[in-house]
Amino acid sequence: MKKISIITLFPEFVQRYSEFGIIARAIQKRLVKFTAIDMRKFGLDKRKTVDDRPYGGGLGMVLRPDVVVKAIQKTSKVSSQASRRRDRGSSRIILLTPQGKPFNQAHAKRLTKYDNLIFVSGRYEGFDERVRKFVDEELSIGDYVLMGGELPALVISEAVLRLVPGVLGKDESADSESFSDNLLEYPQYTKPEVFEINSKKLRVPKVLLTGHHANVAKWRKEESEKRTKKRRPDLLA
Repeated sequence: MKKISIITLFPEFVQRYSEFGIIARAIQKRLVKFTAIDMRKFGLDKRKTVDDRPYGGGLGMVLRPDVVVKAIQKTSKVSSQASRRRDRGSSRIILLTPQGKPFNQAHAKRLTKYDNLIFVSGRYEGFDERVRKFVDEELSIGDYVLMGGELPALVISEAVLRLVPGVLGKDESADSESFSDNLLEYPQYTKPEVFEINSKKLRVPKVLLTGHHANVAKWRKEESEKRTKKRRPDLLA
């Protein structure tokens, strides 16, 4: 069983999301243990303070290293103990930040090799720089800024779990999706065969109606290449 832990200031949000879709299915099949770790439990004083003003001045608040690192170490210790009880396993601690490497399908495949994934999601103006010394890597889901790292952690978790055998209805379905071989997915069609709207008739390509599997596969490959060349030529490079 894979273990995914997300360290967050909003565990209720993370836990709620895990009740739907791919993550929920993986949990139900006992293919993953999914846990939201409340960072505030590691806060200081009676108020459970987790942040403070930045040295040198500036707007916003910065998450304290003593709080975040304590949460990382506690979560990592629990995860490693669980792995030892199974006599196998490895862990990866991932910081979610706009400054991280762009996440893609290749990263998702690589992360499936780890039994324990620990995501550290921040809020406010980010982390104290010293937190970076206690993680294995930093990832970003795009060149934009969000309120926190919870959504990126969930996005990456779902992308990884899709590749875990048994999570999807058919394991091969993940192989034909966009980015599986650096190509965008081919066009998909369903009923009706002829879709009439605004005096137009939009038809399903004839090759898909022939039942000739080799020709269908050839058409799909060609369409994937055309679509990728037009929309994402960077993937071909």
